[in-house]
Amino acid sequence: MHIPFIIVCLYIVLLFLISYYAKRRSAGSATNYVLAGRQLTTPLITVSIVGLAVGGASTIGVAEQAYKVGLSAGWYTTAWGLGAIAMGLLVAKKYRELNITTIPELLGRYYDNKGMIAGIACQIVIQLVIMSLQYVAGGSILCALMPEIFTLTSGMLTSAVVFIGITSIGGMWSASLSNLLNVSLKYIGIILATIVGVTHAGGLANIKAQLPANVPYMDFFDGVGLVGILTWIVVLVTVNLSLQSIIQISLGAKDVRTAQRGFIIGGLMMLPIGFVSALMGVMAKSMFPDVTPALALPMTIMSLDPVLAGITLAALWAADVSTACNLLLSSATLFSQDIYKKFFNPAVSEKNFLRVTKGAVVFLGLLTLMLAMTISGIINTLMIGLSLTAAFSVIVLFTLFAPRLCRRNSAFYTILTGVAVLILWQTIPASHIFPHVIYLEWLACLGTFFLTYLLDRAPIASSECG
Repeated sequence: MHIPFIIVCLYIVLLFLISYYAKRRSAGSATNYVLAGRQLTTPLITVSIVGLAVGGASTIGVAEQAYKVGLSAGWYTTAWGLGAIAMGLLVAKKYRELNITTIPELLGRYYDNKGMIAGIACQIVIQLVIMSLQYVAGGSILCALMPEIFTLTSGMLTSAVVFIGITSIGGMWSASLSNLLNVSLKYIGIILATIVGVTHAGGLANIKAQLPANVPYMDFFDGVGLVGILTWIVVLVTVNLSLQSIIQISLGAKDVRTAQRGFIIGGLMMLPIGFVSALMGVMAKSMFPDVTPALALPMTIMSLDPVLAGITLAALWAADVSTACNLLLSSATLFSQDIYKKFFNPAVSEKNFLRVTKGAVVFLGLLTLMLAMTISGIINTLMIGLSLTAAFSVIVLFTLFAPRLCRRNSAFYTILTGVAVLILWQTIPASHIFPHVIYLEWLACLGTFFLTYLLDRAPIASSECG
């Protein structure tokens, strides 16, 4: 137990050293802190989007799902990769040319205030749900690493200290530079652990022989099913087009081409890694058939060589850190830029604006920690929360590509419809007329957008965005 623990502690020290180095680059202005001065290079954009996507849900969450249904769980991370590629090809250029900081800023520029306020509230809620899942995954890792010291709860508390501390110190520079370490560590660690784990288990044939026969564990499609896989792709392409934390990464690029290349390369890097985590989950089922699914991957890794186990667990924690930092920063940016500065103190100085943003990092980090204590089922919870981005994707796509169909009230009513559909889905089982809420979200939000176009004659503030 001591060797893996020492390795993870060394990794934490490295993260804080990187953050303190990044603090100097992030000083001086709000743009430096929340967008890295719009100076991120292609490698930094690449590791930032990979770091955000390949987090707790794409490692611990995929292994948890694979423990139940098999290798097809790996499609979750592949869907993230396809979403990142779609972002790079379709809208990264448009976002960068608008020279905005947040999605609600776009809503405020072209739509009315109530649409912008609704956008702020929903974007923050979506990101807080995703953020809370990183605590669950982080707690699972530390609990498996040092069970005589950490429970799941104390592991989540420790994760919170690191996530909040690193983000508040160096902002976007801290998140981006630390992802150079995080992404390298997570890919090397997870791939090496999988190779060694398969060998240690006697090969794939032996693993398959140890699995229950009533579940298609080694099939790439049957476990989740084609409808489930398609749902993940629809949800995560939708998310990549309109989630604040993803948009904020693209806005930090030094130019349009850099943003596009970073997202496309990052998406390609994500395509295979989910199946590696899924294979670890399947191995866990053959080795530990009766453990809690969320602990499946960490426990499998801890059965390996202590040094490799320490590196891999640090890699899994790196996945959590990289996702959590971007989410915390983007949520805090939404609060400071679109709530505090817009409505409470428009004339705030750069110095005080930075203080407010850092304070929001701490407050929202603690808030998501409390939410994390109530969550079970990482991927299922995530899919429900992310479905709300359908409303934003509808608004963004029409604003950027078909502004003549947009009306001043389109944003507000579309977001309101998205929220209403999610509440309906969660409270009335009879509303489940589709295999997942994301399809109903898209249908209802598109219908609302077109209906508003027909009934509301007031155009948006400018048609230049198209």
